[in-house]
Order: sequence, then structure tokens, then C-alpha cells
Amino acid sequence: MTEETKANASLDLRGVVCPINFVKAKLKLDMLETGEVLELMLDSGEPIQNVPKSIKEEGHKILEVKKLDGYFSLKVQKG
Repeated sequence: MTEETKANASLDLRGVVCPINFVKAKLKLDMLETGEVLELMLDSGEPIQNVPKSIKEEGHKILEVKKLDGYFSLKVQKG
């Protein structure tokens, strides 16, 4: 049994359209220290398809993608 990864910060991006949601996520990540974890709440469709890919290309690590009630939780470790 693994302990759930604790986030240092979270950002609710539900209802935010692409590519603005990635820009907001990137700005929030810029405020964190390397190694800290950010939890993002994203809508299904384009947001969950595009944001993780873009974040990974920026050099960050995707720790977890979890489908919740009507949205996704994405945990990212700042690289």
C-alpha cells in the first residue's frame, strides 16, 4: 500500500480553455521549488490530453493522473 503523494500546492483549472490552462499551470509551477508537487484539476477532453504532455516537455514529472467525479486530478513534480 503506497501513501498518496501530498501536493505542496493546488490549482483548479476546471472550466479554463486550452492553452490558457497550461499557461496558468506553468506560472504556478514557476512559484514552486524544484521537487515540490503541484496538483492540477483539469476537465476531460483537450485539457487532460494536452496539459500533461506540455508540462512533461517543460521538464517536469507527471506523478499521477486520477479520474475523479467529472474531472481529472493531475499531480506534477517540478523538475
